[in-house]
Amino acid sequence: METGKQNIRKQLLTTIAALVVLNVAGSFIFKRFDLTADKRYTLSETSLNLVKSVKEPLYIDVFLEGEFPGEFKRLQDETRQLLQEFSSYNTDVKVTFFNPLDKSESTSDTKKEIIYNIFKMDNPGLPANQEAEVKKSIQAIPDIDKAVFETFSGAGMKPASITVNDKGKQSESLIFPWAIATYKGKTVKIPLLKNMRGANTAEKVESSVQHLEYVFADAFNKVTSEKQKKIVILQGNGELKGRNIASLIKAMRESYHIGPFTMDSVAKNPQQTLNHLKSYDLAIIAKPTEAFTEEEKEVLDQYIISGGKTLWLVDAVQADMDSLYNSNGVTPAMARNLNINDMLFKYGVRINPDLIKDEMSVNIKLANGDNSGDSQYQQYRWKFSPFAYPDSINQNPIVKNLGGVKMEFVNPIDTLKNGIKKNVLLSSSRYSKKVGTPLAVRLDMVAERTTPKDYDQGGFLPMAVLLEGKFTSMYENRALPFKDPSYKVKGVDNKMIVISDGDVASNQFDKEGQPLELGYDKWTGEFFENKDFLMNCVNYLLDDNGLINLRTKDVSLPMLNTQKVYDNYTMAKVITVAVPLLVLGIFGVLFTWLRKRKYSKP
Repeated sequence: METGKQNIRKQLLTTIAALVVLNVAGSFIFKRFDLTADKRYTLSETSLNLVKSVKEPLYIDVFLEGEFPGEFKRLQDETRQLLQEFSSYNTDVKVTFFNPLDKSESTSDTKKEIIYNIFKMDNPGLPANQEAEVKKSIQAIPDIDKAVFETFSGAGMKPASITVNDKGKQSESLIFPWAIATYKGKTVKIPLLKNMRGANTAEKVESSVQHLEYVFADAFNKVTSEKQKKIVILQGNGELKGRNIASLIKAMRESYHIGPFTMDSVAKNPQQTLNHLKSYDLAIIAKPTEAFTEEEKEVLDQYIISGGKTLWLVDAVQADMDSLYNSNGVTPAMARNLNINDMLFKYGVRINPDLIKDEMSVNIKLANGDNSGDSQYQQYRWKFSPFAYPDSINQNPIVKNLGGVKMEFVNPIDTLKNGIKKNVLLSSSRYSKKVGTPLAVRLDMVAERTTPKDYDQGGFLPMAVLLEGKFTSMYENRALPFKDPSYKVKGVDNKMIVISDGDVASNQFDKEGQPLELGYDKWTGEFFENKDFLMNCVNYLLDDNGLINLRTKDVSLPMLNTQKVYDNYTMAKVITVAVPLLVLGIFGVLFTWLRKRKYSKP
């Protein structure tokens, strides 16, 4: 008897010792197992390297806190689990979930800190003496809840309206599907919900979850990495001014050095201009309206041949919406001679001086009233503004998991065979066609009626093309406009992107004349992913750490069919409540009967 007790005691002590050893070992040896079919919690090497680069506390404030309906609950859970994975690899990654709409007094200090971080995000490089004044002003805010809402909206972190269904009853509420990351005083915002035009909530959530690792890794890269790559915004040929692309410049400035560069100096010293341009990694040519000289073209050509990346935003037709809003509602659309057709032709593309007319297009608001002046505004589909939605089969990371892009008076692009690899990033819909110019564009075209037969010979017209390979100089076997001792005919491996729309990068302005977020249409209230698309283009052209490839990650989420739940609510209630009670009752009766039978015997 004593020997049995000793054995039991020995086994117990052995088990406890083993558990202690395992616990101690677990604190030094970390290993998690991802059993999901799509490996959604397995971080890429790029993400791991970024996490390892964090040497001081990196604070992540996630504003997905609270009770959400099924779809948003899934986004909340997936975000939490992904960030737990980041934190498990580096304890300096500090994660907090917070509800900015919580009106309790205990959250006041947290709200003030968030307001300050967002202010610093929008005002980088603030002097120390001004920082103290800002903090003091924030502390004195009388209505902190209103200030939070205005701060979020002013920073482009707009709330999302969600519909809560409870047994057929619907109610509306707001959430802020955003996060911010702060590291060494630098703060960046992180969008958690993709704004996909025409998609339902489940589709938005699934696309957003696929995007999660990328958006967080991108944020880590922005706050931890020193700026190295340099981008130049070309000027001198009537390109968009800084205020017109302010939103894009602001987004690029978070990760890259940005500088203006005028081509005016080419006329005086083209060689010096070329040498200066070669010091930049990427040149953006945003909607030029004046023809390039041959000397300017040679400068750009040799910049490309030497390995410089280029992003072309080119309108081959002169037409814009501002000129259309006149008393007649008519504007001429005419071919624009930029003198770069031969240059782009040599590289492998041709931008045709036609307009794309697309049934899959964005809306514009027009007054529709009587002579009394009591006008009513109504939305009409504007077929000269295609809604470019990437093909689902296109796996290029630039457009993978990307929502729709708003184009305006865009031109069709032809791709030519010349040994350069081409990838069409954006194209028009099946129901589209090209319209020749010159053309009188009228606002009353919104009333035109069309049928599928009108597009039998059209559809799928390229509007953005990625070119990769070793480009050949356009001056091969031609006389050079100026003598360049370093002139080369064949270039190194390189990339360029050609988009046949300059306005794709142009932001609108608010009532005070301040730039709005690129992609936001203040007239219709719709949001398009122009900024994400262009930033993806920039990241792809300059990416040297594989960050852009995280966009290709696919995650499959099984969504709850809420309608089916409502239809079978009574049955579900019976199964989840009544059946367990019934089973418990049967077990109790059976157990009692067996005990009586066992112990009632003499």
